[in-house]
Amino acid sequence: MMANGNISEFYADICAEQEIKINPHVLKVLKESKATDSFTLKLPGNNRLRRVQRLDDRDALALSKCLRNNQSVTGLDVRYNNITGEGVRHLVDLLQQDSSALKSLNLMFNDIQTDGAEALAKSLQCNSTLLRLTLSGNKIQNRGAMHLASMLQLNCTLQELELAHCDLATQSVIAFAIVLKSNRTLLRVDLSRPLLFSYQEEWAVHVSEMLAVNSSLVELHLGTMGMSDGGMERLADGLQLNHSLRYLDLHGNRVTRDGVRHLAELLKKNPSLEVIDLSANRIEDEGAVYLSEAVSWPRCSLRELSVCRNNIRTEGLLSLAHAMTENTTLTHIYIWGNQLEEPVCQAFRDLMSSGRLPAEQTDVSAYEVDGHVFLAEVFHSLRRHYNKTNSSNTGTNQAASPESSFTPHSQLVALQAC
Repeated sequence: MMANGNISEFYADICAEQEIKINPHVLKVLKESKATDSFTLKLPGNNRLRRVQRLDDRDALALSKCLRNNQSVTGLDVRYNNITGEGVRHLVDLLQQDSSALKSLNLMFNDIQTDGAEALAKSLQCNSTLLRLTLSGNKIQNRGAMHLASMLQLNCTLQELELAHCDLATQSVIAFAIVLKSNRTLLRVDLSRPLLFSYQEEWAVHVSEMLAVNSSLVELHLGTMGMSDGGMERLADGLQLNHSLRYLDLHGNRVTRDGVRHLAELLKKNPSLEVIDLSANRIEDEGAVYLSEAVSWPRCSLRELSVCRNNIRTEGLLSLAHAMTENTTLTHIYIWGNQLEEPVCQAFRDLMSSGRLPAEQTDVSAYEVDGHVFLAEVFHSLRRHYNKTNSSNTGTNQAASPESSFTPHSQLVALQAC
């Protein structure tokens, strides 16, 4: 294993040889990286503590040459930089090496477009080491996504793929759904916020058909898809036959009480789902009541639920609070952004003070002024990734990753009246 001093010196030598100006951010991180058998080299361009020089394509070239044959660096995090398709072509050299040790590559929010996605797809067709690829926030568009979907027909290693905010179109979303009917490797997929201009929701039909036959997918993110109640009904149909999915993310859609009714019926019949994100939908009181009935159902295994910003009022929120007293399976609930009137504030204060709802497992905190109870928002939120170690379910199709646990901040945001 190359010592840290040696790898930073090697990087400096590479820059001199290639006539590349040394990036002080890269040099500093290489010097400070702890020498272990395996570690992720973290070079994000959005350092909150100090200004850093963002990486460009020349930096990607230097890194690629520096890390060749390096068995210690098993993860590369270069999110929020200025890497384009040219830089990606340098980085994929690391994936094509027979001795490649790279297991995760985070390219979130760079300037990668179709050509970069194509280069990645070609390199991964025969790659047998990379487990996690994050491309969210890059405008790879429909054609780039189609290259990646085709790659999944050949790749038998990749377990996590994030393509949120990538300007995917209906064609590529459907392509991924079709590929996942036969792919048995992917455990986590994020297709959130594509550019879908049709209200026919053809993609939902294909995703439903995929869920009915896929037995490996554990986590599916379909946020901001424009999904309506009809789409929700389609998904519920497919999920009735699915026994592997644990985490379903539907945030930012157009699901109302009618769509949630189908989801609630599903929760009564299929005990697989454990985490559901319904934040920023339109379920209102009646939708919350449907969910409460499902939570109270003996076979329901739901553990974590977010219904933030759903225009839920007193009736719906009280029904959820009551459901938590009847069923101890649901341990995390997030409700901020709804109509938190005093009866609701009192009910959730009682849940927290009794120990039924630990403070770190919800996004509100109770306080009292002049004999009246209010709730303040707390920076806690639904975990971003499913992690089997947080669950008592011992099914074999659950995913665990180094980035799976989301540790929220416990800072109080505001003391504001309900």
